[in-house]
Formats: sequence, structure tokens, C-alpha cells
Amino acid sequence: MMKRLINSMITLFALLVLGASASLTGAQGETPTPRPAITLRGPVIGPGYEPPTLTPIVTNTPDPAVTAVPGTVAATPETTATLPNLDPNRMGIQIDSNLEQADWDNVMYRLGEHLGVKWIKLQIPWEDMQPNGPDEISPFFQRVQLYIEDADRRQFNILLSVVKAPNWARANVQEDGPPDDPQAFANFLSLLLRQVGGSIDAVEIWNEPNLIREWRGNLPFSGAGYMQLFAPAYQAVRAYSPSLGIITAGLAPTGSTDGSVEDREYLRQMYAAGLSSYQDVYVGVHPYSWGNAPDATCCGTRGWDDDPHFFFSDNLRDYRQIMTDNGHATTPMWGTEFGWATWDGFPSARPASEGWMDFNDRWAQGSYTIRAFEIAQSRGDIGVMFLWNLNFATLLGLIDNGDERAAYSIVVPGTACQVNPQSTDTTERPLYWMLYDAVRPEVSLPTYDCS
Repeated sequence: MMKRLINSMITLFALLVLGASASLTGAQGETPTPRPAITLRGPVIGPGYEPPTLTPIVTNTPDPAVTAVPGTVAATPETTATLPNLDPNRMGIQIDSNLEQADWDNVMYRLGEHLGVKWIKLQIPWEDMQPNGPDEISPFFQRVQLYIEDADRRQFNILLSVVKAPNWARANVQEDGPPDDPQAFANFLSLLLRQVGGSIDAVEIWNEPNLIREWRGNLPFSGAGYMQLFAPAYQAVRAYSPSLGIITAGLAPTGSTDGSVEDREYLRQMYAAGLSSYQDVYVGVHPYSWGNAPDATCCGTRGWDDDPHFFFSDNLRDYRQIMTDNGHATTPMWGTEFGWATWDGFPSARPASEGWMDFNDRWAQGSYTIRAFEIAQSRGDIGVMFLWNLNFATLLGLIDNGDERAAYSIVVPGTACQVNPQSTDTTERPLYWMLYDAVRPEVSLPTYDCS
């Protein structure tokens, strides 16, 4: 049973229009209390990797390097920004689970003591959980299980997004994709739930299957092909629990190319293949917005704004209309990924093909995200929204190699708000402290940056 009874918050479909929140800007001239210095060493899985002996996890023990949060002041008209009061029970963030023990503990401390969101999302790569066969519980599986149990003890709600079939389950082993036999995926879900089901609250069935890089294999590259995987997966989850949250795979907002199927068309294909017969699920969405504000709608002329796929509001509007047209008028959407990327402050050049990042500085990243959470929480048809991502910029090489994932991170390598890809310390972008502030009605920080 979902521990926080999210259903009770979102069964009523009502669209409540809120006024736009005040613009968020950084304070100048005041030096905040030093931020925590947390080292994230990045992924530890590689060829031939064997995890160290698994040891019990100690809960609620802050890392010695985590010292203080910024000074707080009472909320007054003189503060630099007026943040909405956000409900942390409808907010989550995706984190990387491929961490050493000390790094995991530091992330848990950040989330529990600083960000205050109640949900976390972990992507579960089946290929790493069972690299050698269907009966395996690998060392990686054991470590992930310990981490999930630890997050549950710390009172987080947990969404698992289960992806990436292992090679033994696929004839076509290019890139990532589903198993040749959908029942093999259902069997893995059954095993996973036997191991960790008591600690989790929801399962997302795959990720962005409308991108061919996520769907190489023998199943059709279409919404109908996805439903062939979804049907037995749904049955496996429901055999374990009548109430555990089930979310359809969030789709990538994109057009149709050799490597993708347009997301609106893909969702219609899912409904044509029977999605509306599942009335006890949530529909996963990824309402990214590139360089456009969450209140903005198509279209403009500056670039990256000439198509509805580039807009948070248009994406949500179109998904809801398709759902309404197909018998899911009151079924909640869950934003299993969203966010704004910026290369602001990174010393290397941004990815050459991602010119839209130039429209977002770190303050736009913060204000847009807070406003998007506010919009979602003003609506009765949206459940939990998961920000992408906490800490991927700290993974070795992502910034230097111009990896887009780093641009979404709100924890980055460096010190005192200065990014340094070679640093073993970490610092925060303004959005990190905006989130800290927004979920605490009694707090108003004097600054969200070090400048």
C-alpha cells in the first residue's frame, strides 16, 4: 500500500489557475553561511567490478563534512524573492544509485536535511541487476536493495523506474531495449518486488520507449509494442499488490524521425492498444521545456520555441487532451522527469547541438523549476513531479565531455558556488536552496547563491 496515500490528493480533477509567482533573483552583497562540502565519487560499476562486502547502513548520521545550512531570516517584503509554499509530498528528485556507501549517505543527508522533498526516483537497470541470468541476485542488486531499504527507513517515498533488459534476454543487443519475451520482464519485476516491494511506493514501467535507443529489440517500435511489455508487467505488480502505484513510461517530447516516434502519436497508439482499460494506473509524462518558461506556450521566433514539443505547458495540455479523448479524463499524470538545463558557470563549452541551453542561466533554471512545481500543485490532475536531476554533474567526465545530463544537475563539483570539474568537493546551484526555502513556510533565505 502506498504509504503516503497520494491517491487521496489527486483523484479530483480540477484546474485551478494561480497568478504567476514573483521573479526569483539572486541576492547581492551578503555572504551566506558556508554550504556543505560533500564529495560524490560517481559510478563504481565497470568491467570486472565487484562491490566490497556489504555492510549494514547506518541511518540518520550526517557526514562530518556536512556542517551548516544558509542563515535564515523571517519572511519580509525586503527579502530578495517571494517563493510559493510548495507541498513536499508531491515533489521528488531523481538520484543516481550507482554510488559508494559514503556517497549514498551524503545524498540521503542532502535530501532529508536540506531539500526536504518526500519522493525520490531511482532508475533500476535490469541489465546490472541480473547480468548473467534470470535467477541471479547480483552484488549490484544486493547493494541497490540495501539503499532502497535505507531510503525507506529515512521516510522517503520511492519510485523505481525499471529499464534496460540484459543481453541474455535480447537477440538484438545494440543500445538498450526490452526483452524478446515480455514475460521475462514480468518475472524480473516479481523477483524485484519480493526483495524490495515492502519498501517502495510506485513502479514506472520503462523509460522513454518512443526513442529507439531505449527500445532496440524484437518488439514493435510503437505504442502497441510498448503495451505488449506493459500488460504482463502490470499483472506482475498487481499480483504482488492491489494498490502499489503503477506509472506508464514517461515519453520523450519529440517528433518522428528514424530514431523516435512523436510522443503524442505514441500515446495515442498506447490507447489504441488498450491503455484505457487500465483504470488504476497513472500516466507518466516528461514535460521538458528547453529554454522556455513553464507558463509560456507555442510559438515564438527566437529559436527552440517554434513547436509545442518545446513547452512545458503545451506538453501537459496535449497529454491531458489525449487522455480525456481516450477514457482517462480523471487519471492523474505523474511527471516522472522534468527540468531546465543550463551550462552557466561550467568552464568547458556546452554541447554543440544544444543551443537552447544559452537561454537558461542558473537563475532561470531555479525560477522556472519552482514555478513549474507551483503550476503542477495548482492542478488536480497532476500527482508527483520528479526533478531531473540531483547530482549527475558530479560523475567523472560529464562536464568535460559536454554531456547534457550535467546541465540539469543542482549539485555540481566545486566549492563556494564555483564549478570545478576536477574538484572532489561539491557545491550547489541556486535551485538547490530555492527548494530548501520553498518547502519550509517558516523560512526565507537571504540569498540562494554565494555572490
